[in-house]
Amino acid sequence: MSIFEGAGVAIVTPFEADGSVSYKKLEELIDFQIENKTDAIIICGTTGEGSTLSMEEHKECIRFTAEYVNGRVPVIAGTGSNCTETAIELSKQAEEDGADALLVVTPYYNKASQKGLMRHFTMVAENTKLPIIMYNVPSRTGVNIQAKTAVEIAKRNSNIVAIKDAAANLSQTAYMAYLSREAGGVLDIYSGNDDEVIPLLSVGGKGVISVLSNVAPRETHDMVYEYLHGDREKAVDLQLKMLPLIKALFCEVNPIPVKTALNLMGMNAGPLRMPLCEMEPENLELLKTELKKAGLI
Repeated sequence: MSIFEGAGVAIVTPFEADGSVSYKKLEELIDFQIENKTDAIIICGTTGEGSTLSMEEHKECIRFTAEYVNGRVPVIAGTGSNCTETAIELSKQAEEDGADALLVVTPYYNKASQKGLMRHFTMVAENTKLPIIMYNVPSRTGVNIQAKTAVEIAKRNSNIVAIKDAAANLSQTAYMAYLSREAGGVLDIYSGNDDEVIPLLSVGGKGVISVLSNVAPRETHDMVYEYLHGDREKAVDLQLKMLPLIKALFCEVNPIPVKTALNLMGMNAGPLRMPLCEMEPENLELLKTELKKAGLI
């Protein structure tokens, strides 16, 4: 059974003015998501500025989220690292603290070989009973999980069950879907790019792990729901309607625009952590324009 079908939010980590994690605001953001039909909460991922959280903050954000969500939707913990032992440590702790699944990114900066990726994910899988979603985002990590590698990893490890595909290579995605089907459906595929949700669903994808959902959770959920339940025309219409806002949310590196958008919407997600900083003025104006067009401010 899939970890989830639909739209999971790669939720931001809200900070107080002094830079500490705002757990009160995180409660509010989680409730907003669940009230608007988000199908899963992904905590401490890229959008959650996981790379600038201390180890203690990282673990506490996962523990807090699992406890606060309390089974309302699946909680998927970002536990990836460029150090295999660190990924194992975070994954073990997330399991102990009540996460439902793990999101494990390819080791960044190291530029592991395909054999290295196989060993990395296998070692993490061997140290947890939780289902694992691999995260392939070559634009950030410098390494790509090839389609054959991804499916082979899933075949060898029963708890590696899915991939978040942000490779922006639909040919590779389609081939991966084919290989997974030939192997008995060992690998669910989730879009990691909000502008590719419908194309990925068309080759059998299960949904999206979304940045857009932070600001438009109902629309993102509905896009996937309508497609999976047969109203593909409505789903395509929602995808196309949201494209200008999606483009604005990625006019600078994620999560700068989406966190800025939440603040513009009055949701007080707080500041970014360095080295991320405020938007360039022309990009800020573009973001404001698209938020206004979408009726969000």
